[in-house]
Amino acid sequence: MTVKTRFAPSPTGYLHIGGVRTALFSWAFAKKHKGEFLLRIEDTDLARSTAESVNVILDGMKWVGLNYDNADNVVYQTRRFDRYKEVLAELLDKGAAYYCYCSKEELEAMREKAEREGTATYDRRWRPEAGKTLPPVPEGVEPVVRFKTPLDGATEWHDLVKGKISIPNDALDDLIIARADGTPTYNFCVVVDDFDMGITHVIRGDDHVNNTPKQINILKAMGATLPEYAHLPMILNEQGKKISKRSGDTVAITDFGAMGILPEAMLNYLARLGWAHGDDEFFTMQQFIEWFDLKDVSPSPSRMDLKKLYWINAEHIKATPDDALAALAKPRLAVRGITDTAAPALENVLALVKDRAQDLNTLADECVYFYEKQTPAEADTAKHWDDEAPARMLRFADKLEGLDDWTAEAIHDLFKPFCDEEGIKMGKLGMPLRLAVCGTAKTPSVDAVLALIGREEVLRRIRA
Repeated sequence: MTVKTRFAPSPTGYLHIGGVRTALFSWAFAKKHKGEFLLRIEDTDLARSTAESVNVILDGMKWVGLNYDNADNVVYQTRRFDRYKEVLAELLDKGAAYYCYCSKEELEAMREKAEREGTATYDRRWRPEAGKTLPPVPEGVEPVVRFKTPLDGATEWHDLVKGKISIPNDALDDLIIARADGTPTYNFCVVVDDFDMGITHVIRGDDHVNNTPKQINILKAMGATLPEYAHLPMILNEQGKKISKRSGDTVAITDFGAMGILPEAMLNYLARLGWAHGDDEFFTMQQFIEWFDLKDVSPSPSRMDLKKLYWINAEHIKATPDDALAALAKPRLAVRGITDTAAPALENVLALVKDRAQDLNTLADECVYFYEKQTPAEADTAKHWDDEAPARMLRFADKLEGLDDWTAEAIHDLFKPFCDEEGIKMGKLGMPLRLAVCGTAKTPSVDAVLALIGREEVLRRIRA
């Protein structure tokens, strides 16, 4: 049996971290078992689904690098209405579904009664049974189609995350699977899609647990082999509350790219939300695939932690080859007015500064002063630039100009003799020197910085 999983977002908004975590676990499970990971767009909510939202989903999946195996044949539910009608007709023919002519007023009365008595909402008045007389069919009423839910026993499954789950069938309604206008409903479409796509493992958020018994019963009525189910716990915000748009918690996954997060760091972080492999925090996606097992997913909610995300991102920045980092940094440097990064070579600059950055935006900031001196902050000037600093910098520039070998080591060897000659501590040389050359007091080792910027530019900046 070939393992097949799917990610099935609705294009009614952007792709957020909860959706990506679900996609990641489904992707990893399929790859672990040499199976297929498929994408389905559940766009039957015609009022809210938009082409723009579809593109946001596709762009988000591309950004994080979760490649689906049906890239040339993504399943769109709106293109499958003929197939849904076909299955509806089959269920009606075999008596597994029936027409219901209840009015809105009748349904509202049933709902109120169910709330009082704690029973299923629909009283099954139009459900055909042996020896039962159905009400007369009202004129001018277009019926809905309801599924004939089993009345006895329970619907059970072993959830691969939550363990055994059992729902009494008498607690389930005869759910509507087609509306009065003939359009199919969510739970019905999902079942037909999973059946036709050959999905073997449904991995999704635990907000779908209540849908699972409904879908299992429809699959049984279709004579289908049931997939295995795994329901992932929700992700809470940093305050421990359910993430919501109203609270401003949710952002599109691609917005994390604008924040300077690497996609591989994003996936690394999301993998640790609800899953663990010992104490491992930093790992590649290949390692994740090798280690991943649904039995290691916690059934408890996990909490978003931006500090941890940035820490993991910093580790990935350190591990990224300098040429690859340069390609990511160049667009951010261009926004900062730096377009020529040939001298010094950006790769060499990144090798020096990348340990100092938790995100790509900070990384770009760390590179700017190598190409263009910045204006020092007033606080830094007040603290480090005294009346003696201008003349002292010019005297040190003369020492620099006389160097035969322009290297960090040769520059470093000038520091102690110069400080001894001036009768000062290193801070009286190093900090003003940073301000004179870079315009900031926060840099890596100043000898390494000067060596990279180059003799001619360093002297020009000091003497400007």
